[in-house]
Amino acid sequence: MTDPRPIRIGVVGGSGLYDMEEFADREQVVLATPFGAPSAPYLVGTLDGQRVAFLARHGPGHRLLPSELNFRANIFGFKMLGVEWLISASAVGSLQEQYRPLDIVVPDQFLDRTRGRVSTFFGQGLVAHITFAHPLCATLSRMASESAEAVGAAVHRGGTYVCMEGPQFSTLAESRLYRSWEMDVIGMTNLQEAKLAREAEICYATLALVTDYDCWHPDHDHVTVDMIVQNLLKNAETATRVIRRVVATLPVDRDCECASALSAAIITRPEAILDQTKRDLAPIVGKYL
Repeated sequence: MTDPRPIRIGVVGGSGLYDMEEFADREQVVLATPFGAPSAPYLVGTLDGQRVAFLARHGPGHRLLPSELNFRANIFGFKMLGVEWLISASAVGSLQEQYRPLDIVVPDQFLDRTRGRVSTFFGQGLVAHITFAHPLCATLSRMASESAEAVGAAVHRGGTYVCMEGPQFSTLAESRLYRSWEMDVIGMTNLQEAKLAREAEICYATLALVTDYDCWHPDHDHVTVDMIVQNLLKNAETATRVIRRVVATLPVDRDCECASALSAAIITRPEAILDQTKRDLAPIVGKYL
């Protein structure tokens, strides 16, 4: 990379947000990780004086299904770049009347409805168990909410994001069940990112961008693809403004649990850990071994 300044802020762009056109000094960075290739080259640039790395979650041209995403490579690549704060933008469906299309929800909880997705860096002779009761960084989430309010977005603080497998959307029975559980929004991607970011000791927050109501809503059958695409584009514009404002408020002190998530999590005795595993996971566990 031509600019030697550290890259401490990362952005994951979801459906509709495939680039950060506001970047100055743009360059692509291709990384190889122990877990394979990330979804795309990282776009690195300067935003309001800060060095920021951006990754299009679904790859160039939106080619990757949620179930096909290499979550480990994506998050590990951010760790290799030195990222400490990671802001994720993601399209979601609304499970409650008060979350209207074009609103932003900044959730503080997840419910896992995925099946068999790999969502840990550990294994291969190294065991660690992080605490995950509060899966999103409270500090970064607060900054995201305040930034959304500052740019005039309709934002809701807190709530539960149901992470489903997809690529099909919910059945009506499933949608009604999630509402009966008082869930708030539903998407297909962010839970695994949050788990891996916590293992990597990266602060992670989600901008859940509402495109439409899930199928429980009586008006759902009137929603067209064109309407959803238009909402995706509008949400992307809003998310870009929010992200820019968050970037302008960073860095802050990292006194949250994210910054030291592994300090008491590694169970395996150091002498029992394979040398190759130590090398592969050095960006994450090196300071503890």
